[in-house]
Amino acid sequence: MSRRIKRKNPKPRSRDERDDSRPFKARTAKKTGPRPGAKPPRSAAERAERRPPKAAPEASAPAKPVEALLPTKVQTVKVTADENNMRVDRFLEARFPGLSFSHIQRVVRKGELRVDGKRVDSKDRLEEGQSVRIPPLKLDTPKAAGELSEGAQKTLAALKEMTIYEDDDVLVLNKPAGLAVQGGSGMTRHIDQMLEVMRDSRGQKPRLVHRIDRETSGCLLIAKTRFAASHLTGAFRSRSARKTYWALVPGLPKPKQGRISTFLAKEESEDDTIMRIAQHGDEGASHAVTYYAVVETAGNKLTWVSLKPVTGRTHQLRAHMEHIGHPIVGDAKYFNIENWQLPGGLQNRLHLLARRIVIPHPRGGVIDATAPLPPHMQQSWNLLGLDASRFDPIENAPEE
Repeated sequence: MSRRIKRKNPKPRSRDERDDSRPFKARTAKKTGPRPGAKPPRSAAERAERRPPKAAPEASAPAKPVEALLPTKVQTVKVTADENNMRVDRFLEARFPGLSFSHIQRVVRKGELRVDGKRVDSKDRLEEGQSVRIPPLKLDTPKAAGELSEGAQKTLAALKEMTIYEDDDVLVLNKPAGLAVQGGSGMTRHIDQMLEVMRDSRGQKPRLVHRIDRETSGCLLIAKTRFAASHLTGAFRSRSARKTYWALVPGLPKPKQGRISTFLAKEESEDDTIMRIAQHGDEGASHAVTYYAVVETAGNKLTWVSLKPVTGRTHQLRAHMEHIGHPIVGDAKYFNIENWQLPGGLQNRLHLLARRIVIPHPRGGVIDATAPLPPHMQQSWNLLGLDASRFDPIENAPEE
């Protein structure tokens, strides 16, 4: 479901870096050759003009197959005004549409790509006028239109089935739980790879604008054009995008509406990577703010909460809900309540949905897309007697 609305400008608020959970107050998308009887040509130009075209080459000589991989030479290019503030990986993807995600990461990680003579990270942003040394690359040759294999056609059909909003610039998918957004170790199927089947006639592939966790279902925003990608990523950086998540948690959060403000830092081990609560000034610590609101309870044993992330840190919602003592049901990383039993009939899967996204459209107006509950959450809602049509009080949460 999608609709267009007018967006209210967010009211400026000061940034509070304390860890708290304060209630918030509600505020009131032809034939050639000479003609019979014609005069003979007088000049060489006229003779050339009237000369019949050369015959086409015989079909007996088949064309040579196009190489699957096309090498390029080392080159140095300047960052243009249109590419200002663009991420390094997006810059390469825009310049070389056939370049695979894994190849981009490899040349950047090995330091083969340099910006003003220095190594960079794929997430670093470029500035107009900078010199980028691009090493020899292997480009995947874009397939001509109409050459989709049977497997590619099935992939395209799967993407169409996920689509909840689409126009010439933007695509919003309802990503199912269990499907990754990007590839990783041993990952063979993910959204970024599936988007290969949507390359246009110029070889341009739709671009990811943001990401959600593999086990999280719901709204995923895709830019179909470079123009849209620039505007939409800018909206995320300026926090003009508004996202709403639904989750099921144990117990009843108090107060029923509040703000969680902490610092988060990545903690890596041999087996896993999680986000831990950190202190200001800790290495790698980033400030994270989340608003939450209780929507409905099921006997005070389980609670449906609505969440609005102001920042977009890795695992932010999952880590924040665990921090206030109400981890999300089915979260294998952050649910650590001892002796807690999952009620009968509920599936032990992550109960987190990217419910809604509202963001300015690149060409004016507003994109407003909503995703339905995934099957395992719908089953839980039915068993617990929760009404998905209830008013969501997170609508009244501040924008910052």
